[in-house]
Amino acid sequence: MLALAAPYADFVIDARTGEVLHQDNADTRLHPASLTKMMTLYIAFEAIEYGEISLDSKVTISKHAASQPPSRLGLKPGQTIALRYLIRAAAIKSANDAATAIGEAIEGSEPAFARRMNRTAKLLGMKRSTFVNANGLTAAGHLSTARDMTMLGRHLFYDYPQYYNLFSRTSADAGVAQVAHTNSRFLAAYKGADGIKTGYTAAAGFNLTASAQRGNKRIIATVLGGKSTASRNARVAELMDLGFGKAPNRATVQKPARPDYLASAEPADDGMAEAVAKAVTTASGAVAAGKTIRLNVAIVRSPRPKARPQPGIEAPAEELLLAMQDDINAALAEAQELSLTDDVPSAAVAEAVAEAAEAVPAAGTELAAAEPEAPVAPVFAATTEAQPETTLALAAAPDASTDTATTAVEGTEPLALASAIAPTQSPMPPAAPRPAEAAAEIVIAAAAPAPTADTVVIAEAPAPVESVAPESVSTDTPVIIAKPDAPTPKSRPEEIVLASFTAEEPVAEELEVVTRVSTSGGRQWAINVGHFGSRYNAERELLRTALVEISTLDEALRKVVARKGGFDANFVGMTEEMANLACRRLQARQTECTVIGP
Repeated sequence: MLALAAPYADFVIDARTGEVLHQDNADTRLHPASLTKMMTLYIAFEAIEYGEISLDSKVTISKHAASQPPSRLGLKPGQTIALRYLIRAAAIKSANDAATAIGEAIEGSEPAFARRMNRTAKLLGMKRSTFVNANGLTAAGHLSTARDMTMLGRHLFYDYPQYYNLFSRTSADAGVAQVAHTNSRFLAAYKGADGIKTGYTAAAGFNLTASAQRGNKRIIATVLGGKSTASRNARVAELMDLGFGKAPNRATVQKPARPDYLASAEPADDGMAEAVAKAVTTASGAVAAGKTIRLNVAIVRSPRPKARPQPGIEAPAEELLLAMQDDINAALAEAQELSLTDDVPSAAVAEAVAEAAEAVPAAGTELAAAEPEAPVAPVFAATTEAQPETTLALAAAPDASTDTATTAVEGTEPLALASAIAPTQSPMPPAAPRPAEAAAEIVIAAAAPAPTADTVVIAEAPAPVESVAPESVSTDTPVIIAKPDAPTPKSRPEEIVLASFTAEEPVAEELEVVTRVSTSGGRQWAINVGHFGSRYNAERELLRTALVEISTLDEALRKVVARKGGFDANFVGMTEEMANLACRRLQARQTECTVIGP
């Protein structure tokens, strides 16, 4: 089959070092055709490694993916298929519908996947490549170069060696069909060839990125714009021979740097992928049917939900809220009063005295009689303790300025008030003084605490007096506000005996050593999953295998054993049944596995 005349380009490198061995028109932007699927598969391997998707994830085929022209796997709209089968179909058969389905499964839509392809290309150093679809069908702006495709093939080999064997299989099970490799002729004809990808469209011609190894040498070559399958394969064989001839026998392997993982990044200036929303032109110029535009509307950050109201709980009544507020205000006022110093305004003293006077009976009424020879204990109407600040205020009252002021005479016993008045609410502003019919002298003194509950002790020194004229008091009988009894302190024990205690020294017990052979519960079996040139590769294979077969290897231990010429990747601490089961499952996945007995 001959193609229309297409520009030609080729590029050859030593895969070990990246050294360029030959190039022709290597930086010309041409149509890559199905070589595009190397990028699609590279991103799929990356998504699997970072947990975006798994090989066993079920993918639902869209109308857009099912409508892709040949080469096709034959997928139907609405069909579900595991991702591993789509990867096999894209890598081996070069199925366009499978490649499109892979892109939609990872990014939600083909335009979004194309944007990720372009981001990844920049990170890989593919400076002259732009992609607008996942399968490589001819589209405006979908271009690459022989150099970029060769670099991509090298990254596939070194970045994901665990998947590279896909490109050397001549056939594979793709779930719905058995598929054959599109490059089987070159793989069979050229010694050491093991990949990688073919491509063809009328605009691109016959393309091929191939890789082969002979001895310690590995050569990767790309040809774009071949005229036929046979002539392309012959040209690639010539370039491979040229590369093996120029490459040194010994060279230090310099793996390319893996790109950073930027799956969710969205550069603002990348508008090339928007072209995929337009019709995809086939080789004959027709427009492919079944165009679908998918939008990724996943929420990046979930907003915090509002608290759900609890059933059965009603708002408290307004009266209850007011009562609670009054209680709070009263408690605050009482706390403030307790924290006051001795400096109390005289207005507060006058108010306290006025309240006390109102409780006194009418004029001429005798409150309590006191005789010097036989003092009578006063009767208290209430046991409410007077507030400390009231007593202090009364004791600190200034001297009276009127002529009617009197002092307590030593040897006489003044009368005591029936009850001590203490404020229970927050203090109010003092009221204006009211006119008095008769001036009553109230002698205010501080009383010392009494030794008993029924005895009132007279103050040691006379206290200054202040004239107050309440309405209900018309006598000149002096009234003394006495301080109530102080609480009796708890008595201390008369004698305290201290006893000494001598603890016995602990007796050292001899340690008993038990010697026996450990059988590890019969877990003396192991499996080997490969021999590798470096410890890093061995540990990486152990981790990958453990993730793939987590159900059978979850109790096994990963161990790298240094051997002559490399490192063995082993899973140890297994029973014979576990080891055999794990190997059977791994071999079913085309993974090397050997059971190691005790």
